[in-house]
Amino acid sequence: MEANEINIEKNERISPEVNPKDRKNPWKIIKSLNNAQRITFITAFLGWTLNAFDFFIVSFALSYIAVDFNMKPSEIASSITATLMFRPVGALIFGQLADRYGRKYPLMADILLYSIAEFASGFAPNFQVFIILRAIFGIAMGGEWGLGAALAMETLPTEARGLFSGILQQGYSTGYLIAAVFYYLIIRNFGWRAMFWIGSFPAIIVVILCFFIPESRSWENQHAFKRNRWDVEVKFALKHYWIRIIHTVLLMSCFNFMAHGTQDLYPTFLRNELNFSPEEETTTTAIACIGAIIGGTIFGFLSQYWGRRLTIVISTFFGMCFLPLYVFPQNRWLLTFGAFMVYFFIQGAWGIIPAHLNELSPPEFRGTFPGLTYQLGNLIAASSAQIEAILGEKFTKNGKPNYGLVQAVFAACVMTLLIFLVAIGKEDKEVDFEIVQVGFNSINNSENSDNENNSNESNNNNKQPQNSIEAIEITSKE
Repeated sequence: MEANEINIEKNERISPEVNPKDRKNPWKIIKSLNNAQRITFITAFLGWTLNAFDFFIVSFALSYIAVDFNMKPSEIASSITATLMFRPVGALIFGQLADRYGRKYPLMADILLYSIAEFASGFAPNFQVFIILRAIFGIAMGGEWGLGAALAMETLPTEARGLFSGILQQGYSTGYLIAAVFYYLIIRNFGWRAMFWIGSFPAIIVVILCFFIPESRSWENQHAFKRNRWDVEVKFALKHYWIRIIHTVLLMSCFNFMAHGTQDLYPTFLRNELNFSPEEETTTTAIACIGAIIGGTIFGFLSQYWGRRLTIVISTFFGMCFLPLYVFPQNRWLLTFGAFMVYFFIQGAWGIIPAHLNELSPPEFRGTFPGLTYQLGNLIAASSAQIEAILGEKFTKNGKPNYGLVQAVFAACVMTLLIFLVAIGKEDKEVDFEIVQVGFNSINNSENSDNENNSNESNNNNKQPQNSIEAIEITSKE
């Protein structure tokens, strides 16, 4: 099968290119976006921010929920594990819906689901009901990231992916920051349940914004060439991309161990081991989150020029160097500085992920591949907070759980493995999402088509298409 050309008007490009003179100026890159691109990105960013905010409410309220349900914090932490474990289910369900029916409407349904689950969590009469609701929330959370990231990255210009990837991923840290503020304002006066009730409503704003964004043009172009059953396409993807899938899942396992291992139990560490007041705890976590937001944005932008893999390695290495300052200082402000730097570099590496995973994704599964590999990594790392809580309670210091030492050692081991996996991996920074790839569509179920394909294959047995998929190039010629 030879590559063919499809003529599409210039003004139908998914996203106009950034002026070459402006590619190293972040402000001019931002200004180069049109209105549709801006509102699409804002919608994806807000969806991920509010999703993360709802998730981190449990981390901040862990001790209060434990008292209410008469359980240990380590036992309540299993609800975090349940949320993380069910995220791959949501990534698969909503990812497949997005690949078959578009990104927009599955994203709206997903946001509504996690908003309802969040609201209901505040009414849980016991831990059994609470953990079931957090599992349902995990399904919705697993679907949101993949859909939002695919929609945003497919809409943006190629040259803008690095910068906006960094900003998009820091919706996670922004959500963490909002959760910290809500904890300070609400927990003492209204209790932990009110945090869930109040936190569920802002997501409705994102659903309303979804009505004003266009469907992904990349998906529309790709969808126009789909001719095969879903199971045939999946078999093709597994056959030709199984090594990439396994490596990406392992990579995202380390990323998630690194993130959850340094964030989920940190408020409990500050409160229980260092005796921080809610005000001190909120201040430290807020400053750390500001570092994360800055780091993700800066390193996401730099990855457009340094390369995705090199930037991840640099960020992870320097984050590991600051781990001692993150947990060991007795001076509160020195500890806060350490937390700022660790989050700056860890989320600096994370800021590259939305662009990196979408660039590695098979085009016809861009709604599924990034989110599913991300969330399968989350599944493997799901027990990180619970493992650290149990180890911290086992290895005590002055009669208190030694959460700090456990977090530092755990993170250092994971970050070392992450650097290795990144070093042996690949990247495809310059891939053009406007290229319509139809490798799956060359597969036909009829016997006659199979015979024809076999004949063509024998005539071209020395020709290997790139990435096992032939490309149809979209040109600007009418």
